[in-house]
Amino acid sequence: MRKQRLQVGTVGLAIAASALILFGCSSLRHALFQSAAFDLGIFDQGIYLISQGEPPICSLIGFHILGDHGAWILYPLSLLYKIYADVHWLFAVQAIALALGALPTFHLARQAGLKEQQATAMAVVYLLYPLIFNINLFDFHPEVMALPALLAAILAARLERIGWFSVAILFILGCKAVLGLTVAAMGVWLLLFEKKRWCGAIALVAGIAWFLIASQVIIPRFSGQEAAAVGRYAFLGDSVLEIAKNLLLKPGLVLGNIFTLPNLEYLILLVSPLIWGISLQHLAPLVGAIPTLLMNLITDYQPQKDLTHQYSLPVLPFLLLAVISTLAASQGWLQNKRGIILWSLVAFVALGKFGYFGSRYLESVDTWYATREAVAQIETKGSVLVPAQVAPHLTHRPIVKLAIAGSESADLAEFDYVLLNMRHPGWGSSLQVATSLLERLKNTPEFQLSYQRDEVYLFIKES
Repeated sequence: MRKQRLQVGTVGLAIAASALILFGCSSLRHALFQSAAFDLGIFDQGIYLISQGEPPICSLIGFHILGDHGAWILYPLSLLYKIYADVHWLFAVQAIALALGALPTFHLARQAGLKEQQATAMAVVYLLYPLIFNINLFDFHPEVMALPALLAAILAARLERIGWFSVAILFILGCKAVLGLTVAAMGVWLLLFEKKRWCGAIALVAGIAWFLIASQVIIPRFSGQEAAAVGRYAFLGDSVLEIAKNLLLKPGLVLGNIFTLPNLEYLILLVSPLIWGISLQHLAPLVGAIPTLLMNLITDYQPQKDLTHQYSLPVLPFLLLAVISTLAASQGWLQNKRGIILWSLVAFVALGKFGYFGSRYLESVDTWYATREAVAQIETKGSVLVPAQVAPHLTHRPIVKLAIAGSESADLAEFDYVLLNMRHPGWGSSLQVATSLLERLKNTPEFQLSYQRDEVYLFIKES
């Protein structure tokens, strides 16, 4: 018993250390003006407006935040902003959620019959899986909160805790509409392979129902259009239902997009950190990952085929379960704790994006001080036009728009502040775009140059 408490304590310390590291890294990236309007600025503005009792019409996307992904979890999340409105809440929530997934991973391993040291190793495997660290650096996404909930739901199902399972499912569905497909697939797995009749039925029905409600009612109602990702599957149709129909009736279209070199590279990336524990005889848990894998494989949208963005997150719990099942059967290349952790550490060093702090994140450090001073001079909640990397620092206001291609002809009268960085115009922009805006501002009497340093300009409209 004492040894077991020691192992749980070790996992707890690892979770706490991981959460602190993840929070520190995302906060540092933000401080270096490397976070972006898409997606941190979108969620920060939406949550802020909810906390202020205002309609969360996000100016960066032009519609209600529920029209983005149907993530109603943003409403309870806004209670944190009522305490103190600060984007670092999102970094903290994301870091804690990502780290916390190690706890149900440990208990799932123990429940499957793994030795305590092997279970501890699996918790470390989870924390060192490159996607955990990498996604933490890619702004904020509410679906990260679903990761520990997915693992907890599976644990609850195996322990026959139907009430807790239902609560976890409800929470998962609130994080993103498309997670309904993952929940439904998990239900199929629970029904057919785990023989968990009630939990499987709850997941299957709830997942399908919520996906249909969110994609056919909530998202169109609040955005005025189909779900944003539909365009990535244009070869299958221009609506969710048409895509679903063609997936079933025209398999030739799908197969032609699956067997490609980029997909092979993606699958290698996905399984290489865990390849030591992947066995063909124990792949049944991957049934729950089928919707996510299929969506990532048939699109040509590159961010869905890497370990940097959030799109592969729902696959991870089921990959871990497959590895746990292999270890429980005394199979796999590695069995001992030291070997397992060493492999995971090598994979993390090879695929983790920590090197960005010594390269990519320092590219605009020459204008860091000037940008910081310019932002500090924006003292009111007036509307702003800014580069994408500055937007997340100014989203606590009703109107924030980006100085990107197409903004050269924007109606400047709409804005109270315009900030430009000529050396580093930012995502979606260029020197030509920034120069065009700068010349217009200089020739617009209503705007006065308030700050200039290191080719960073702040114009303020006279009241």
